[in-house]
Amino acid sequence: MLEKSERTAVFIDGSSLYYTAKTVGFEVDYRRLLKYFKTNTKLLRACYYAAIPETEDYSPLKPLTDWLAYNGYMLVSKPAREFTDHNGRRRVKGNMDVEIAVDLLELADRIDHAVIFSGDGDLRRAVDAVQRRGIRVTAISSLRASPALIGDDLRRQVDQFVELGDIAAEFTRRQSDVPPRPRAAPIRHPADIVDDDFEN
Repeated sequence: MLEKSERTAVFIDGSSLYYTAKTVGFEVDYRRLLKYFKTNTKLLRACYYAAIPETEDYSPLKPLTDWLAYNGYMLVSKPAREFTDHNGRRRVKGNMDVEIAVDLLELADRIDHAVIFSGDGDLRRAVDAVQRRGIRVTAISSLRASPALIGDDLRRQVDQFVELGDIAAEFTRRQSDVPPRPRAAPIRHPADIVDDDFEN
C-alpha cells in the first residue's frame, strides 16, 4: 500500500475513522498512526477533519483535537449543526467532504500519494480530479460492516482500497496505553449521538 519514496498526504475524516474503528473493534492510537505513515512514506501532511458540536462550555472532542493540533496533525474543524428531527430526537450534522476535497486538490501538485480515511462517495469527483493529475489515491475504510462503510462509487474510483481491519494492528491503542478511567460518567464521542447522520 505504501511506498517509502512517495510524497504522501493523509486525510482523516474524524467521524468516519471513529465509526469504522468502532465497527472493526479497536481504538485508534493517533501517535502510532502518525508514526506509521512517517516510517513508511515521505509524509508531507496529516490532516484531521472534525465537525465539533457547539455546547455552552465544553466539547467532548476538545481534548482529542487539542492533542492532534499540537502533535503533528493539521486540524481542520467547523461547528456541527444541531437540530431536532421529526421524532423529537437531537441530531448533529457535520459533513467535512468539502474541506477534504479542497485540501486534496490544493496539495495535488506537491504529493504522489493521497491516503483518505473515509468511505464517503461524495469524494469520488475530487479523487478523479487528482488522479488525472497523476496522484495515486488509497481509501481506507471497511466492507465488513453491514452496510459497508465505503460507497461503491468511491471504492471503484480509488487506485487501492484497504480494509481498515487489515492494518489496524499498526496503530491500535494497546491496553497498557489506555489510562484508567475515573468513576465518573464516560464522555461519549459526539458521533455516538448521530450514527445515521454520517452516512457514506
